[in-house]
Amino acid sequence: MVGMTPPITPSLTVGFDLDMTLIDSRPGIRAAFLVLAAETGATIDVDLVVSRLGPPLEQEIAHWFPADQVSAIADRYREIYPSYAITPALAMPGARESVEAIRALGGRTMVVTAKYEPNAKLHLAHLGIEPDVVVGDLWAEQKALALREHGATIYVGDHTGDVRGARAANALSVAVSTGPCDAGELREAGADTVLASLTDFPAWLEAYAARG
Repeated sequence: MVGMTPPITPSLTVGFDLDMTLIDSRPGIRAAFLVLAAETGATIDVDLVVSRLGPPLEQEIAHWFPADQVSAIADRYREIYPSYAITPALAMPGARESVEAIRALGGRTMVVTAKYEPNAKLHLAHLGIEPDVVVGDLWAEQKALALREHGATIYVGDHTGDVRGARAANALSVAVSTGPCDAGELREAGADTVLASLTDFPAWLEAYAARG
């Protein structure tokens, strides 16, 4: 019909980061770190922890524990995570609508995150967000491995590490300034497009599809 946006072919796959892109995991991560602190007796500034989400867990653990304990403490954190961190997490505004907008236009969606993959899947199932593919345990340029494998041509994230991952995969970098990095940092890192939040993504996608 005249005036309708042409559908995106199924070959186009859009990737998303998880924490602070699709979900606000700060309340649950804060709770899990409080439990970890109580168990271990460590002093952990949980507000600082949740202000800089994005990099792998081990990097954060290393700020609070000796190097020879990081691996074991990270394993313990991942064990307690499902009991404390899944239920409090919220979908970011526009998250479900963005995933559905891609699907409605014939595209596929994937999540590529530094988070432990089983816990990432628990988050998505709890919130009713259903990407076609979920890949965990990848950070920054490593994300390009999954993006290239699944043919993603767009990657959406909130961190400069996500921008670097998109660029390493030769994918279009769409950044949202809903995480620890502001719009200026995201642009400086090389983002092709910076949106205030995912609430702007469906309209951006429609315009992108119309150009294609």
